[in-house]
Amino acid sequence: MTKNWKRWGAAGLLLALLVMAAAGCGSKDKEDADETASVVYPVTVDGAEVRVGETTVQTLLDRGLRVTVSEMVGNKQINEYEIDPEVKLDGNSYYSGGSVWLSDSVFMHISMVTPEDKAVRMGDAAIAYMEFSLTGGDEADLAKIELNGVPVTEITREKAGEMFPDFTGDDIMWFSPASMTDYSYFTAYDMDGKMVKFSVEKKYDVDWNSEN
Repeated sequence: MTKNWKRWGAAGLLLALLVMAAAGCGSKDKEDADETASVVYPVTVDGAEVRVGETTVQTLLDRGLRVTVSEMVGNKQINEYEIDPEVKLDGNSYYSGGSVWLSDSVFMHISMVTPEDKAVRMGDAAIAYMEFSLTGGDEADLAKIELNGVPVTEITREKAGEMFPDFTGDDIMWFSPASMTDYSYFTAYDMDGKMVKFSVEKKYDVDWNSEN
């Protein structure tokens, strides 16, 4: 079953752990930098809160959301099927190709990670990446998606600047700075300032060239 996932690396996956300064050492600037590097902005999907790198796929399944994976068959055909949360995934691995459906037209792409050196249930794999396209679908379904407690239907480019003043970008993009070493956030907007896409990622040190 695991071979149906596109697997990125197997042996080289390590959690990007935040290195804490020894007690009584370091400056306030160092503390502030560490806090920025480790900040997690939660994403809520139909009432289920997701903190990338922590929340498992089972959380979404328990909410009743449909989680699927896709695989390429031949050169043109793509097969999609619902996951079996009991299937075991290899440890120290990163898997992409997942989708979570709120409706027939509103969904998010996900990747999952098994950071420890042991096999785990697919349902117990942590969500490592989430990406939303917000250009289609019913407004009521889109409103079920929240970023840091705010429905995405209410987040304009101006609002994003207020929510995330430490981010950088321009009129159509607003994203986390390079100094945020543990997490990556990206948001995109149309010419009217309406959010059309966003992604959230927990960064991992993955051996992309692994053949295992």
